[in-house]
Amino acid sequence: MNDSFVPALLRWFDTNGRDLPWRHTHDPYAIWLSEVILQQTQVVQGQAYWERFLKTFPTVQDLAAASEDKVLLLWEGLGYYSRARNLYKAARQIVSLGHFPTTPEELEKLKGIGPYTAAAVASFAFGVPVAAVDGNAYRVLSRLMGIDTPINSTEGKKLFSQLAQSFVPEDRPGDFNQAMMDFGATHCTPKAPQCTTCPFIETCIAFHTHRVGMLPVKLKKTKIQTIRFAYFYLRCGGEVAIHRREKGIWQGLWEPLWIEKKADSPLDPILEKIEEKPVLLRQSVKHVLTHRVLYADFYLLELTVKPELPEGYIWIKESELGEYALPRLVEILVDEVRQYTASEISKESTE
Repeated sequence: MNDSFVPALLRWFDTNGRDLPWRHTHDPYAIWLSEVILQQTQVVQGQAYWERFLKTFPTVQDLAAASEDKVLLLWEGLGYYSRARNLYKAARQIVSLGHFPTTPEELEKLKGIGPYTAAAVASFAFGVPVAAVDGNAYRVLSRLMGIDTPINSTEGKKLFSQLAQSFVPEDRPGDFNQAMMDFGATHCTPKAPQCTTCPFIETCIAFHTHRVGMLPVKLKKTKIQTIRFAYFYLRCGGEVAIHRREKGIWQGLWEPLWIEKKADSPLDPILEKIEEKPVLLRQSVKHVLTHRVLYADFYLLELTVKPELPEGYIWIKESELGEYALPRLVEILVDEVRQYTASEISKESTE
């Protein structure tokens, strides 16, 4: 199959490959940046962030010299913030090394870089003949060859890695990896793949055995956790109270008072000492993450006197809130506060 598959795939890529800006450079920094951004992000959204990052931090040295706060603020809206934190730490590693690593083995030593990203950067930037196996590659290979070994099992990862590596051409490794990605992303898609116009329809085992919709196979391992809590937007004299998360998925980001939602009341001893009553802006706002579903109640609490808050909280000017990196859920809360405030002002003006 190797004799016909690789040439046919590259011919398809030469005609149908996506024209993406990071494919017009061999700069490993720009390529690595695109790979990190696109790990959990659609190309359309990711490209704008890639361009902003390169404009703000033209080189890996610029990124390493920045503050983590500035990196997180620029990342705001992309989610999966551990990617941004790892990106920043890896940039500092690279600068410390004095050069950008050129091999998959060296690249994997950088914070946040796994086998796929290491192979992608090595093949795209340095022409190393190594397979970059992502979800698209798993899907294309499992369907073409009718493989039902779970792709997230130890056996499956080893099998598909070896299989993909056996196909990598010495002269066009980067193009081959990009072709696998594009073919899976635009043609051999998870749902409604274009089988009737597929260049491999004659040899695709999944198509001829009516298993296209069944492959690839993936084991279900992760249990989804449901978390319920309340955000209290404390405002006093034009200032708001926020704190920076020290751990978890939103580590390094800022948020208002967070209180676990209890069965009897969302309130906490901190709030029980406050005379003013909070205004409920929205209830049970659903926010879905990879392994968690969050349900948040949004409260606004207008204060005349600043209360004693838990350690780590600070008061900042409300007008400067945009200078702090916020989780998407907090951005939604801030929008609700602004809408409520505007409506209250409008009511007062008409009374």
